[in-house]
Amino acid sequence: MQRREFFTQATAAAPFLQASQVGGRGPLKITDVKLHLIGGGGRNYCIVRVETDQGIQGIGEAYSCGPDAAIVEVVKDFRGWLIGQDPRNIEHLYSMMVNFTRFPGGLVVNAAISGIEHALWDVAGKAAGLPVYMLLGGKCRDKIRTYQSAGTPEAAKRLVEKYGYTAIKMRPQPDNDNGKPYNEVTRGAAARVKAMREMLGPDIDIGCDIHARFFEVSRAARLAAAIAPYNPMWLEEPIRPENEHAMKKLADRVTIPLASGECNYQRHEFRRLLELGALDIIQPDICLCGGLMEMKKIAAMAEAHYVTVAPHNPMGPVATAVNVHFAASTSNFFILEYHPDDEGVRKDVLKEPLMVKDGYIPLPTKPGLGIELNEEAIKKYPPVSWHRGFAYRADGSVGYI
Repeated sequence: MQRREFFTQATAAAPFLQASQVGGRGPLKITDVKLHLIGGGGRNYCIVRVETDQGIQGIGEAYSCGPDAAIVEVVKDFRGWLIGQDPRNIEHLYSMMVNFTRFPGGLVVNAAISGIEHALWDVAGKAAGLPVYMLLGGKCRDKIRTYQSAGTPEAAKRLVEKYGYTAIKMRPQPDNDNGKPYNEVTRGAAARVKAMREMLGPDIDIGCDIHARFFEVSRAARLAAAIAPYNPMWLEEPIRPENEHAMKKLADRVTIPLASGECNYQRHEFRRLLELGALDIIQPDICLCGGLMEMKKIAAMAEAHYVTVAPHNPMGPVATAVNVHFAASTSNFFILEYHPDDEGVRKDVLKEPLMVKDGYIPLPTKPGLGIELNEEAIKKYPPVSWHRGFAYRADGSVGYI
């Protein structure tokens, strides 16, 4: 190949190089950062948009925390820090938002940072003319394995038949478990998991999500022993997440793989869990833990501890797209939580949401995240005011949700 021909092809495939190094339009600059609340499904989808002086826009998704108006205000504050910056300096801008906040962020601040960070990657990919996963080392798989939650064995069977899932998740505890005796909950959990296994057969993986409703290690261990004969894929959030040593104590008593992490932020909290050997599978949320690069760093630590990653993904279709790029480029990725984007507000948020085919999501090939926001959805679905439901024990005391 002639040098001129090679140069022409290389620069045509990499507008990022043209703009910043070959005398093109110069470096990108952020001109605006916005957050759109799209109401639907009993909560909001918190869609962040980063705009630039060259017309390239990126989108991301922050976690819907409940008081979502607080996330709007945090994004507004960060906007003043980010305008005028090159959006491709993602590590630098992430450090600005984290370090200049001074105190370690919680639910709201980390949600805002995560959504902004996604949008920066979308801009960077579009500017380079490449899918985001190609900026993260390239793909290490061709499609992304997914699973969905089901309330009953019959519903699970329908989902497997419709979407081709090789895994399903369920809540093992019976309804109103906060108000029932331990023995009834344990016995009911065993019956529910048994029914699910009998419906799905021996080969479909079944994840069991306690949803952090147990406080005592012994109670979680008893339930784990009761459902172990039905070969669960994992026991998710079996106890509250605050005490890593308690999770390690549980890990030493059970035979089911333990999974947790949706309530943990940034690499530092995951470091403690990994050093203790408390988990077999970590479940960081890309809309909450700090974003895509932070989750890559968490995954790298997990890989060094022989732990796999199954991202928590209850948010909207933008979050799913970001997770797909993470999964495509991460060798110790295991499986992705998924919610079908084929009806209602989830279908309308994006012009072309990423869809499951035979239990897997094919990798997008368009630049950036490979998705485009449907502007009409912003008008069609106004924000909703919401909070999580309350749960009380039989004696009237506050339970866990």
